Amino acid sequence: MLPLNPAQQGVIALLGRTADDRPPLPDGLAGELEAELLEAIEIIREDALAGPEMWIGKRNLALINGCETHYVADQSNEFTWTPASARGVVAHKAIELSLNWRGEIAPGEMVDEALARLGDSSKGVSGYINTMTEGERAELRGFATDRATKFMECFPPLKAKWRPVTESSVVVELLDGHLKLGGKTDLTLGEVGQKVIIDLKSGGSSSTHREDLRFYALLETIRSGRPPRKVATYYLDSARAHAEDVTEGGLRAALQRTIDGVMRIVELDRQADQPTKRPAIHCRWCPVLESCSEGQAHLARVDDPDINLDAW
Repeated sequence: MLPLNPAQQGVIALLGRTADDRPPLPDGLAGELEAELLEAIEIIREDALAGPEMWIGKRNLALINGCETHYVADQSNEFTWTPASARGVVAHKAIELSLNWRGEIAPGEMVDEALARLGDSSKGVSGYINTMTEGERAELRGFATDRATKFMECFPPLKAKWRPVTESSVVVELLDGHLKLGGKTDLTLGEVGQKVIIDLKSGGSSSTHREDLRFYALLETIRSGRPPRKVATYYLDSARAHAEDVTEGGLRAALQRTIDGVMRIVELDRQADQPTKRPAIHCRWCPVLESCSEGQAHLARVDDPDINLDAW
């Protein structure tokens, strides 16, 4: 086996257990968090049951806690697959295959295998894969191969005893199953109570990435009854990670953010209130940016090289 490169050694140093790991969290914390969640959302039972079943994930919570107008627009905006939007699905499938592949692993070959398997599956991306033009296929293959290659360069070979799992779904059912909180983690390592939950990202960092992972930690805590040990966002382009220990404070912050988000989603979905606007960097990807003067003004300030954003 080849020696580990510095990036791979850094992953082990960051995510591995040490003598300085967090102190044990209180016994019964998972039950307390679940009870508080159930009590808080009980007041929306009637409204929630009156509508269709609801699925709330990290994207919904990020939007509703960011800009409510963006959330409402996103709900009515039809999603369109492109090489850029499909690359994560294909790259994650390639990474999943590489973890259990026998023999030499080549990222491009893993991507080709991923494309073939996804094209034959019932996943939403299959229709797009099967109708792509040759140009779209080449572009998608390039995007996904880049991402899979960077993962294999940055992460050490994952041993079976680390219990690596990719694309693992976590769901918490509430209100008799009518409301589901859920997500799909890119990579988890370790057993229950010692799990490390990892999100893989291209591009730069964002404060919502930390909130996304705390949400996943909350779901895992309620689902399994034991909190994960650590969460981390790994940025493949820069080979850097932002990691934090899972703490009671972090879990309670995630709980309150989730409760607040669920409440507002129900209110806005039944049109009981008007959405507010909170301009931020996410305006750049908002479907209603062309008609939003607040978002345009915010981005103009962000893009102005003469403005000191650190002081702003």
